[in-house]
Amino acid sequence: MGWKEDNEQLIGWIKRSGCLRSEALEKAIRSTPRHLFVPKKLEAQAYVDDPLPIGEGQTISQPSTVSAMTEALDVRPGQKVLEIGTGSGWQAALLAKLAGREGFVWTIERFNSLAESAKRNLENAGIKNVKVILGDGSLGLKPNAPFDRIIVTAGCPDIPAPLLEQLKVGGKLVLPIGDLYTQQMFLIEKVREGSITRRGLGGFRFVPLVGKHGFDRER
Repeated sequence: MGWKEDNEQLIGWIKRSGCLRSEALEKAIRSTPRHLFVPKKLEAQAYVDDPLPIGEGQTISQPSTVSAMTEALDVRPGQKVLEIGTGSGWQAALLAKLAGREGFVWTIERFNSLAESAKRNLENAGIKNVKVILGDGSLGLKPNAPFDRIIVTAGCPDIPAPLLEQLKVGGKLVLPIGDLYTQQMFLIEKVREGSITRRGLGGFRFVPLVGKHGFDRER
């Protein structure tokens, strides 16, 4: 069985789990080979609904988790998207396809080895509307703000203030908030400057966001 068949089985599993409802996201997953974004030695596990190690103590998130977060983010064509925590680049690739040719994704990674690997992965997958940046994701990316959508793929002690500042009014931010070990996922919507709504999306476990507005250590 080839990767396309494996991917269809994965898509079916995620849909049955209730984490995939959007036709646009389903199309993005179907057209983005996940095996291009995992270490070569783990390619056989690329289409299993599990997180996989990618080096530097980091992981490529479980596909159903990626789907649930991306569904909540609700990226539309033409939007500017900021991702904190590039990892292997798979979620950035999905966001880029949802944003379309008129949209763009900036993604920040703090490990140089992962940033360089993600660049290669995205290039191999033919994704052109993504820029990978090395830096402290908790600071956001002020020169390119404001953003329509922001997603954080690492656990935060609270909402990083720069990310709220860089989110457009009417924009959406999805991030996990909690301690170093377990978090609650939240959808934050910026109603107006200084006013947000917050909706819980369930419990998750992510590696911590390390930085000025995150944790100051891994564990």
